[in-house]
Amino acid sequence: MATDRIRLLLADVDGTLVDQQKRLTDAAIEAVHKLHDAEVLFAVTSGRPPKGMAMLIDPLGLQTPIAGFNGGIFVKPDMTVIEQKVLPEDLVAPIADVIGSFDLDVWIYQGADWFVPDPDGSHVDRESKTVQFEPKVADDVEDHTVSVAKIVGVSDDHDAVAAATKAVQDRFGEHVAASTSQPYYLDVTHPEANKGSVAKYLAAQYKLAPEQIATIGDMPNDILMFEHSGLTIAMGNADEKVKKAAKEVTDSNDSDGFAKAVERFVLPTATRT
Repeated sequence: MATDRIRLLLADVDGTLVDQQKRLTDAAIEAVHKLHDAEVLFAVTSGRPPKGMAMLIDPLGLQTPIAGFNGGIFVKPDMTVIEQKVLPEDLVAPIADVIGSFDLDVWIYQGADWFVPDPDGSHVDRESKTVQFEPKVADDVEDHTVSVAKIVGVSDDHDAVAAATKAVQDRFGEHVAASTSQPYYLDVTHPEANKGSVAKYLAAQYKLAPEQIATIGDMPNDILMFEHSGLTIAMGNADEKVKKAAKEVTDSNDSDGFAKAVERFVLPTATRT
């Protein structure tokens, strides 16, 4: 058996595995079951909290560790925590202050809870429908600094989100990982909580070489997992930077690009001997 036979596919969720309405299509479900049949492991990683991926477990038959918060927390399919990486307690409020200075709303993910300043704020309703649970209201970030897995800055001013991202990176450097998971979301996590670390974690868990791993995504934070995999696939709806970083490009997530990528790129490689 060749060492470059694909043994695992690691997929981003929003913009990749699900369509623009955040739905798993029948084609995506069938594609994952074909991976199972070909003895290819399938894993997901997302900026979502673990509970926000619970709806994927049964239809996809997930058995691998689920990487929430871009690798800030790993859980088993039954939601038992395997390990987590949280932000330093003394940096939570300063990070929130920098994000707020760009007029972004600040969300805090602490343990199993999601806190927002305004339940009617930008993207709260959409996010709650996506992750299928409701946030709690937090009046003061200072009350929520312990065991924070992720801080999110939210705004429909995409330039402000980009500027805030750079400001957080410049101010806090290697103490955090700051990236845009969507043009309207700035995600701030532990420095080792990134999708590259997810790929490395799974490689260690299953004793895989990078060339035995395929990755697929659509946003710049997905490039980090590309760097630790042999077969890299960008969605048709992906950022241009992501397309340039990938070896292959599939169709968009509204045209079953994930399922087509599995058929065109992953399964033929998976059966290589």
